[in-house]
Amino acid sequence: MGAARASTAELGADAEESACRYLLDQGYRLLTRNYRCRYGEIDLIMGDGSTIVFVEVRMRSRTDFGSGAESVDSRKQGRILRSAEHYLKRHATLLASCRFDVVSIHRTGNEHRLNWIRNAFGA
Repeated sequence: MGAARASTAELGADAEESACRYLLDQGYRLLTRNYRCRYGEIDLIMGDGSTIVFVEVRMRSRTDFGSGAESVDSRKQGRILRSAEHYLKRHATLLASCRFDVVSIHRTGNEHRLNWIRNAFGA
């Protein structure tokens, strides 16, 4: 028997870990992972100086339906914006600036190609 294929959840967790490591290497601080509230989930919440960065991580192994970044449509953006507002109301001690980034990872076999889009969308 061949090696078992990784589940979608495992692939997603691997993509989030790759994105997190990359952003940490860029000097960001990890504030929280997988922040969940009634509005949705934010994959990574990072600190970039005094800016809180809400990061959506998207992984694709095929591009038939566009890149991972292209899959963050207006509906998904709305859920992320509401979730970010929820987070800020509960965790920000001072009025902090914030930004919404997307990290899109294209996976081919064991190779990952990462595309980081700063300020991908906003309020």
